[in-house]
Amino acid sequence: MFDVSHMGLFSFEGTGVREWLQSISTQSVSSFVPGRCGYTHFLDHEGCIIDDMIFAVKSEDCVLGVPNASMISTMWDWFNGLLPNDGSVTLVDLSAETSIIALQGPASAEILGSALGEVNRIGRFKCQQISANGIGVTGWIQGTGYTGERGAEIFVPNDQAPLLWRALLDAGVEHGLVPVGLGARDTLRLEKGYLLSGQDFLWPGLGLDAADSLPEGFLARDSAETAVPFGLDMEHEFVGRERVAESLESGARWHGLQCLERGPAPRLGHAVKSSDTDEATISGYVTSGCPSPSLNRTGIAMAYLNGVEVGDEVWIQASPRRRVRAEVVRPPFV
Repeated sequence: MFDVSHMGLFSFEGTGVREWLQSISTQSVSSFVPGRCGYTHFLDHEGCIIDDMIFAVKSEDCVLGVPNASMISTMWDWFNGLLPNDGSVTLVDLSAETSIIALQGPASAEILGSALGEVNRIGRFKCQQISANGIGVTGWIQGTGYTGERGAEIFVPNDQAPLLWRALLDAGVEHGLVPVGLGARDTLRLEKGYLLSGQDFLWPGLGLDAADSLPEGFLARDSAETAVPFGLDMEHEFVGRERVAESLESGARWHGLQCLERGPAPRLGHAVKSSDTDEATISGYVTSGCPSPSLNRTGIAMAYLNGVEVGDEVWIQASPRRRVRAEVVRPPFV
C-alpha cells in the first residue's frame, strides 16, 4: 500500500469533453465509455512528451485525470491554454483537497472487499464513485496503479485518509499487507517497464537539465520512441502527431536490458555499447536501472537504443573500468 497523495487530480468538465481531450492527447479518449480508465501522453506542438496521465471517464460530461506530482502546475497551464474559446469545457484542480491511496498486489481485491464492501471491488481499468460502506468513506475508486500488479487507487477527501488507511491495514493483516514507500514503487514500475515522468522522458519546455552523463536533449522523446503501445492511437488527429508518425518509421526505441553477468547495477546515464571492444559504438543510454528485487538482484534497465533488436547482446558501461554484458529484452522483466 502506497500513499501517493503527492499526485494531482484534475476534473475536465463540459459538453464534448472527451472529444476535446482526445484532440490534445495520444489516446482515443472518445472511445472510452463512462466507468472506464485509460492511459495517454500529452505532447507539445513539436511532438515531445510533456507528461503522461491515467484518466477516468466519470460521465459523458466529466473526465478525471491524475497528473504527475511535479507536473501539476505545468499541466494546469498547458490544459488551460488549449481550452475551447466558447467555454464549453472547464478544468477544476482537486489536487490539494484529495488524498490518494494505492493498494496493489494479488490480494488487493480481497482486501478492498473486506474494508469497503464487495460493491467497491473494482475491475482492472474500471472506475466508479465509492459506494456506501461500513466505515463511511466517500470519493472515487479506480482499478489502476503503476506497479504492474492488480490493484486500485482510492481518492478521498483529506480528512478521510487516516480512516481509510487504517481500515485497509486491518483488512490486509491476513494477506500480509504492508505500507511501503515510493522507492519500492519505483522498482515495481521498472520491473513492469513503465515510464517515469522526468526520468525516462523530460519535457524541454521545463528548462531543466537531465543527468550530466546524458547528451543534451536526450530525454526529449515522443510516444513512438517510448514503445508504449497502450497509450497511443494513430487513428485520430492530436497535438504533436506529425513527429510521432515520423518516429514510427525509424529512430530510437525504449528497450529493456537484463544483465547476463554480475557487476555494478545499471543506472541513469550509463552508456550502452555494441561490443566489449575499444571500437564499440554507443547504441544509447540507460534512463532507469536497478538491481531487480524479483530477480535475485539481477541488474535490469530501460534505455533508448538505436539499431538493436530483442535478443541482441550489448554492453553497459557500468563504471569507468567495467562493462556488463546484457540482453535486449521486451518488458515486463518478471
